[in-house]
Amino acid sequence: MGDAQQERAAMATAHNMMPANKKELMNNAMKRTTEWIFSQEILSDVTISVQGVSFSLHKFPLVSKCGYIRKLMSNSREADHLVEINDIPGGPKGFELAAKFSYGINFELTFDNIAMVRCVAEFLEMTEDYAVGNLVARTEAYLNEVGFRTLAGAVSILQSSESLLPMAENVKLITRCVDAIALIITTESQSSLSTSIDFSSNGLDSSSSSLKGVVDLWAEDLTLLKMHTFQRVLLAMISRGFEKYALGPILTYYAQKRLQDLEILGKSKNKSEPNQENETRVVLETIVSLLPREKNGVSVRFLSLLLRSAIYLETTVACRLDLEKRMGLQLGQALLDDILIPSFRFDGDTLFDIDTVQRILMNYGEFEGTRDEMEKVSKLMENYLVEIASDCNLSVSKFANLIEHIPNQERVTEDGMYRAVDIYLKAHPVLSDTERKKLCGLLNYQKLSAEACAHAAQNERLPAETVVQVLYYEQQRLQETMDDASKPSPFLEGMSSLQKENEDLKLELLEVKCRLKEVKKSYPDKSPSRGRSFMSLVSKKFVKLTPFLWADHGISPSSTRSRNKVSKGRRHSIS
Repeated sequence: MGDAQQERAAMATAHNMMPANKKELMNNAMKRTTEWIFSQEILSDVTISVQGVSFSLHKFPLVSKCGYIRKLMSNSREADHLVEINDIPGGPKGFELAAKFSYGINFELTFDNIAMVRCVAEFLEMTEDYAVGNLVARTEAYLNEVGFRTLAGAVSILQSSESLLPMAENVKLITRCVDAIALIITTESQSSLSTSIDFSSNGLDSSSSSLKGVVDLWAEDLTLLKMHTFQRVLLAMISRGFEKYALGPILTYYAQKRLQDLEILGKSKNKSEPNQENETRVVLETIVSLLPREKNGVSVRFLSLLLRSAIYLETTVACRLDLEKRMGLQLGQALLDDILIPSFRFDGDTLFDIDTVQRILMNYGEFEGTRDEMEKVSKLMENYLVEIASDCNLSVSKFANLIEHIPNQERVTEDGMYRAVDIYLKAHPVLSDTERKKLCGLLNYQKLSAEACAHAAQNERLPAETVVQVLYYEQQRLQETMDDASKPSPFLEGMSSLQKENEDLKLELLEVKCRLKEVKKSYPDKSPSRGRSFMSLVSKKFVKLTPFLWADHGISPSSTRSRNKVSKGRRHSIS
């Protein structure tokens, strides 16, 4: 090291060892010197080249604030007037702001430029060791007092930091932004989520409007972040106590924004931008890995869109199997459009991805669903079979495998399955008798309606054995119906028994009348009172024994007693 370099180094060391009051006096002197340089329009004595952009400046203001430039000057020769700096964060724009600060020129710190200025200040070593209130201290004060206080500010700073790596990581700018965002979101949403999220018997209702309203407050800000940064924010939120099931709406919103330009309905795959496709693939796989494990954490519709994208982008097998398992768990909520997944192989195979749907159906079979859910799944798959049956490339084995895996315990009628099989037979007229028998043997003809049986009996596409089986079950059902119609009901049998008893009692009553007349003829001198007593006794006895007799004649015992009170002359009349 030459004498001049040693002298500069000694001056720098002496400056670092100065007390704070002497440093402030030195800074004031530097400020006055800078103002004098501008007022006198002194020619520049150094040129700084930053990524091809040249800045004609003066050594004194720069070395008084920038430790990095001071070291460059001390290590350079006196005749050197050009200094190249190519790896500075922010490039020429960042260096320009640092130079303005060195010359005492004011500029505004904002959410958009604070990350760049902070990284430039760190790179140029603009610390308190060289000047009081230097650029590092100024930027740190802004970050702590303004930048990290609001969600919008922290997100904007984090977004800017993504292009300033690795310096942004060295000054822990990204880490502090992530922590600030996680703290703000967790604090603001924790109380709201605990009181607003709706639960059903099957788990979280991720479609609740209250949850969507809470998420919409800040989800749009997070969509501005790149995937790896977005993932760090979510993990930081979970570590601070944010409920993982509430991540579903956030991930749905983020995926819709990031994957909205993905064309998955084209006739051929576009491989012109492999880098962009690979980036999208990474985004999708990361989103799937972050999905909550709780049932109903996200909608079936969203899972279907993710699965279609995963198949199109050829993501990892683990990613696709994970989505298929999630769809199987919530298959009872799916609509027909959710499982009509196009085939992206474009090799003349089936129009729809049958294998994927079969795996989803098999995953559903591993869970114990309710009766209503099984009925919904059965009906859904019947409609799916009807939709795909007309595909001429669909093999018998695939079609039969789907039928075998559809839950049939809770299926009330087999009409939908019969319709699907009939459409398949019509679209595949060249099937052998063995294949047709195999397919028709999967149906339960005892559950066919009368209309379906009538159609099947005249269906020429069905094998003869199947038609005979249909006719047999139909005849058996008709016989059971006729037997049920001829069999009297217990109520009718009881009524017939009562009517017979009433007839018997009427005959007995007539016999009593005849005997009474004979008695009157045999004993003409008997007083009327005894006759009345005898008849009253007989009448009371028959009233107790034959309550239905009065009902047959439209007379009730109570009404008879009331008439006896009104007219005593007719109280013994029984005719």
